[in-house]
Amino acid sequence: MSGKSLTTATPETSNVAIYEGDWVWLKKIMSGSFTEIKPSTKSVFSRIREMRHENVNSFLGLFHDCGILAIVAEHCSRGSLEDLIAKEDMKLDWMFKSSLLLDLIKGMKFLHLRNLVHGRLKSRNCVVDGRFVLKVTDYGYNELLEVQKVTRMEPNSKDQLWTAPELLRDSHLERKGTFRGDVYSFSIIMQELIVRAPPFSMLELPPNDIIKKVQKPPPLCRPSVSVELAPLECIQIMKQCWSEQPERRPNFNQIFDQFKNINKGKKTNVIDSMLRMLEQYSSNLEDMINERTEELEIEKQKTDQLLTQMLPHSVAQALKTGVPVEPEHFEQVTIYFSDIVGFTTISAMSDPIEVVDLLNDLYTLFDAIIGSHDVYKVETIGDAYMVASGLPNRNGTRHAAEISNMSLDILSSIGTFKMRHMPDVPVRIRIGLHSGPCVAGVVGLTMPRYCLFGDTVNTASRMESTGLPYRIHLNESTVSILKSLNMGYKIDLRGKTELKGKGIEDTFWLVGREGFIKPLPTPPDLLPGASNHGISLEEVPPDRRQKLMKARNMK
Repeated sequence: MSGKSLTTATPETSNVAIYEGDWVWLKKIMSGSFTEIKPSTKSVFSRIREMRHENVNSFLGLFHDCGILAIVAEHCSRGSLEDLIAKEDMKLDWMFKSSLLLDLIKGMKFLHLRNLVHGRLKSRNCVVDGRFVLKVTDYGYNELLEVQKVTRMEPNSKDQLWTAPELLRDSHLERKGTFRGDVYSFSIIMQELIVRAPPFSMLELPPNDIIKKVQKPPPLCRPSVSVELAPLECIQIMKQCWSEQPERRPNFNQIFDQFKNINKGKKTNVIDSMLRMLEQYSSNLEDMINERTEELEIEKQKTDQLLTQMLPHSVAQALKTGVPVEPEHFEQVTIYFSDIVGFTTISAMSDPIEVVDLLNDLYTLFDAIIGSHDVYKVETIGDAYMVASGLPNRNGTRHAAEISNMSLDILSSIGTFKMRHMPDVPVRIRIGLHSGPCVAGVVGLTMPRYCLFGDTVNTASRMESTGLPYRIHLNESTVSILKSLNMGYKIDLRGKTELKGKGIEDTFWLVGREGFIKPLPTPPDLLPGASNHGISLEEVPPDRRQKLMKARNMK
């Protein structure tokens, strides 16, 4: 503890000593004798006396006699942290240093959470008890000096080595102290403990010159600490804490969160420190168990959420319980396929990150839409988007209606969709639907996927590839189900269409539904020979057109 010992501990008070603080020392120099304690002083002392924490040194009472005002505090037998650092015969490995630093962080975090600025934090007012537990002391002195109206002497340069630069430039602010100033002082204590040397000792300059350099940058004047003396994360925390800009310094909550994991799982080789850590662990065991349980539950929820995103809920639950998932046959499902018209051209005109952003924006939009329908998103492959209804949960004949309603919603949304990097180029999609039997099952162990197999899947894909932009292409099987549902679907005959591997069949367009009032984009003209697979050069911006032509010439 800073200051001089006034009395020696007696046997009756073996864990208590009385110290003369700086306040008493200053009062004696300035006025010679002390007369009275002001009522406001008692109020402030009552507040700081209520501070109870393992890493905060307890103030037990006031001593007022013989013209001396002093504070009675808990006696810490191993002296100050400054004393401990200076003892060459005391071995301090990194684990022991980090234990002391963590104690200091927790003590300062406690004070700051109770809105108490220390204002005079130094290694000499961090005391260490017989179990090597570090405790912060001298807190509240600045408030006591203010309410007692004590005239203060100018601090010397050596005592200002822990003072933040913004406080050095404002004497009034220096007397009061700030939360960010305490963080700076902590960083200088970190330097002392890491290198086991006084503040700024490696600069080999007198304190007065150091203070001038810190006070008036540039250049920025800070201690130099080798990365070999402490973990890199610890060095980074220290540098953040002595930032020239106060607002860029972390608070002690943030420092604690960063620091507590640096040495997780490692043990100090100091027996006293081990006993202290075991004692702390036992006293906080319940809180730690609750904290770990909460963390485990959060991670479990993340895992469950990820699993249900990859697989249907019923399948995910079966896999979690260890039940084998057998392939399943579904008599009737409806499958949806869509892709982007001219996606190859768009990719040639775009940077890779722009293509990723396009697909992410588009599929985020689609994902939001399918959430309001009884459908299951099977997968996305490039620009292809595949959805099914009627599996894994059967829904009678509603699967055709669910997919049709979803298709109309998606088609309506794509009419107003814009690419971020080419907002003037329209994004058109083709949609193909088909209904029929299907087999579904989980394939793979490392990355299990819920896959669909059967002619229905192939036919749905053919319906999409032979469709046209801004149109929903239906097979006769889907049309039959929609007509039987009698829900007012508007269907136009397309005519004979050749489906690869299937021959020539009558196919249809889904153009709307009674009661569906959302606007749908206008499909292009169905002129003979018109392309349904590309984007015309007239729709491409000039700068992108050059990039497209260059890509084609390289081929």
